[in-house]
Amino acid sequence: MKITETELPGVFILEPKVWEDPRGYFFESYRDDLFTKTIRNVQWVQDNESRSAKGVLRGLHYQTPPFAQSKLVRVIEGSVLDVVVDIRKGSPHFGKHLTVELNQSNKKQIFVPRGFAHGFLVLSETAVFCYKVDNYYSKECDRSIQWNDPAIGVDWRLPASELQLSAKDMSAKPLAEADLFFYGVELYA
Repeated sequence: MKITETELPGVFILEPKVWEDPRGYFFESYRDDLFTKTIRNVQWVQDNESRSAKGVLRGLHYQTPPFAQSKLVRVIEGSVLDVVVDIRKGSPHFGKHLTVELNQSNKKQIFVPRGFAHGFLVLSETAVFCYKVDNYYSKECDRSIQWNDPAIGVDWRLPASELQLSAKDMSAKPLAEADLFFYGVELYA
């Protein structure tokens, strides 16, 4: 597996080695020893999966401490535009974002550490999105940042008229008004 740190320190792209033959394919989607050696030791507590239609935008989500979460995300069916935003106050990368297309063909994964908001937009007719988390969901700590905040400037690739958002995501605050409990550049392992 190839693991590459992105321009957002602490955020990594994982690209598995895929073995294919006429029967199909095989790859290791996760190896704890390699992940721990290259990124860091993370104790995953839950796996989540969602299925969404084209134009569904989920995000930009994060949880505040003590229920902040790291995530390891991937797509097993379809294609999404995955977005990660640094929300650590005081970070030299605060407000900067990374976009990566994740799909069933490239089998890429992204490690999103605590202190980063995350979201994705479904580009294909449907997509199945899977992710590991290192902390449980907490409604009281659940937050969203406005998906179209000009201060972040994400190019979502689809016109706003084609997007489907939850009521929570439609009413999210811009980054400047968000409840941010992440300070400095610590990655909150």
